[in-house]
Amino acid sequence: MPPLFSRHWFLTTLLALAAVSVLIRLGIWQLDRLSQRRAFNASVIAQQTAAPLALDSSTLSEDWGHMEYRAVTATGTYDHAQQVILRNQVWQTRPGMHLLTPLVISGTNQAVLVDRGWIPSEDSAPDRRSKYDEPGILTVRGVIRRPQTKPDLGGVPDPPLAPGQTRLDAWNIVNLERISQQVSIPLLAVYVQQSPESTQATPPYRAEPQLDLTEGPHFGYALQWFTFAAILAVGYPVYVRRQSSNAKRQTSDQGN
Repeated sequence: MPPLFSRHWFLTTLLALAAVSVLIRLGIWQLDRLSQRRAFNASVIAQQTAAPLALDSSTLSEDWGHMEYRAVTATGTYDHAQQVILRNQVWQTRPGMHLLTPLVISGTNQAVLVDRGWIPSEDSAPDRRSKYDEPGILTVRGVIRRPQTKPDLGGVPDPPLAPGQTRLDAWNIVNLERISQQVSIPLLAVYVQQSPESTQATPPYRAEPQLDLTEGPHFGYALQWFTFAAILAVGYPVYVRRQSSNAKRQTSDQGN
């Protein structure tokens, strides 16, 4: 019987084989992550380079959920009475909120929620943020964003409504599924992150989405895991043979 599967080494060999399998699986997992990252990057670039679309009566049936980061325009009237705020937003290290306002799309009975940008925390109360209202018919330019149903890892979920409470005014995530339940006009299943103007002298301040379109460290991590697997797969048998040879040599010396 080869030393690797002798009674003395059998259990250790099984553990080593299991470890090699885990290391290889980790490498494959990182390659899968790399493939997903590349697919995401390609999708984002395709949307960013596509021609802007108009959100209007002729396009409301589009599958906007697959068009995240595509440039869009929407013309309509803001419903400030049903506006909410997004907590814990920062502008140049200053804490504040984002305004989320339904825009009733002209010629339709539907609205799209618009992230109108950052305002300082001291203006987050309803009676103070009204100074940021934008009356009349206007055209909004921005990018399509997909909503969230749960916070990112480590984030805080939005609380349920308390007894007798009919709406939440401040949210931790843009949860359109829940926000739409307290808005009287139907909301699209996506929202618009409004693009910044050429000059932003006063709030609301806006920025383009910050995206990392690199491939990340996944390929390097995959090589690392495969290298560890190779070292263990080659090094362990060498170690066992060396230990077995030393044991035989010692036994022979003792017999002499």
